[in-house]
Amino acid sequence: MEGNPDPEHRMMIEESYQQSMQIDPSRARFPCCIVWSPLPVISWLIPFIGHTGICREDGVILDFAGPNFVCVDSFSFGAATRYIQVNKEQCCISPYLSALNGEDQYQPNESGRDTLTWDDALRKSTQEFQHRSYDLFTCNCHSFVANNLNRLGFNSGGWNVVNLAAFIFLKGRWVSFTSILRTLLPFIIVTFLGLTFGGLTYIKFLAFFTLLLVGWFLVGTYCFNNVIQL
Repeated sequence: MEGNPDPEHRMMIEESYQQSMQIDPSRARFPCCIVWSPLPVISWLIPFIGHTGICREDGVILDFAGPNFVCVDSFSFGAATRYIQVNKEQCCISPYLSALNGEDQYQPNESGRDTLTWDDALRKSTQEFQHRSYDLFTCNCHSFVANNLNRLGFNSGGWNVVNLAAFIFLKGRWVSFTSILRTLLPFIIVTFLGLTFGGLTYIKFLAFFTLLLVGWFLVGTYCFNNVIQL
């Protein structure tokens, strides 16, 4: 009869797991993270709107970058500037399942359903979005990440493009001081030039553009089902 796994062996596995979760921006490795980068033009006007992706356990970034295309290990709009590392214990997966049983193995639970690893869940979402058309207003990079988070059951699910964007804006950590400059400096420059040459007209334009864009996602998410795809 097999006994419980050796506690020392399990401790070694958990220590190895903690080491594997180390973030390394120089190599663009963000294990189990949501990552964000600014978009050209749009982020210059509205700095809290940008491009987002989600990372595998080895830190490789996945992002929905175009029709039927999920980009792997090449973040579409440059290096990530903000990130949030997700606590796997807040997901409906076993935090150490990959380390204990091998990354590609499925483990049945007591109910007879498969227990997925983090990478299993991301793989399923990637396969789904490889057959999706990309549309900035209805099916975009935030849709892809929200789909992954719901599949993972992070914080009981319920993710959409709006609460995901708010989560990144409120909880995201800057990668470096350079990342702050890369994100905010264009906005500061554009705002300065706009106010200098446009004055009140520029403020009205910026307010209208912001309300139009944010309003679309709010209405599409909370007032009309299936307009914003997940």
